Amino acid sequence: MTTQTIVSMPPAQGVGFRRSLMSNDPSILTEIHKDQANIAIWQRDFPKELKHAAKLVVDHTPTLQISLSLSSENVYTPINQALGETPTSEVLSQDIAGLIDMFCCLFDLQRVGLKLTVLDHVMCPRFHADQVPCRLVTTYQGEATEWLPHHVVDRTKLGPGSRGKPDEESGLYHGADQVNQLKAGEVALLKGELWVGNENAGLVHRSPQLHSGQKRLLLTIDFME
Repeated sequence: MTTQTIVSMPPAQGVGFRRSLMSNDPSILTEIHKDQANIAIWQRDFPKELKHAAKLVVDHTPTLQISLSLSSENVYTPINQALGETPTSEVLSQDIAGLIDMFCCLFDLQRVGLKLTVLDHVMCPRFHADQVPCRLVTTYQGEATEWLPHHVVDRTKLGPGSRGKPDEESGLYHGADQVNQLKAGEVALLKGELWVGNENAGLVHRSPQLHSGQKRLLLTIDFME
């Protein structure tokens, strides 16, 4: 496996060492179980037929909002039904079903929560860490999620700590070159604040800015009780 690794050094206050891991091999996603990892990125090939399917979904259903609670044993059919059971939806449904299967296997889950949404606005404009154990994200079309390496973040500037200043001015981080961004088609596991042992180390991320007329097709997969 050819793996590129970004190593996030521990901050001076000693919150802890965290790594950001990425590879073109899907097995990189298993690395999220390591205590020192807070993001794992599968830099997968993005097939043309999948890109085309995503574009058609966005063009034909620009207000799409799908939210499903799914059993790990019955994934493809409800997704395809929600997408309208067309040849286009089959391609996208198969890919989503495969990602859910991977997610369930990684974390031994019986149920997951899925959201597939077309966005023409910035959903989460401020940098933040999710109050979840771990979340899978992938953007099928458009600009993808932005994130910060753990060691560059001053977590006292998150939320109210920013005192109303924009992220770029609050001192949360110290330069645009520290902001990383996923690419469309890449699959990422973002470890959150509720992962045991990851308190105060959840991956800090935000939605990308969108220009007028731009749209995103965003998939998120979450744990469910």
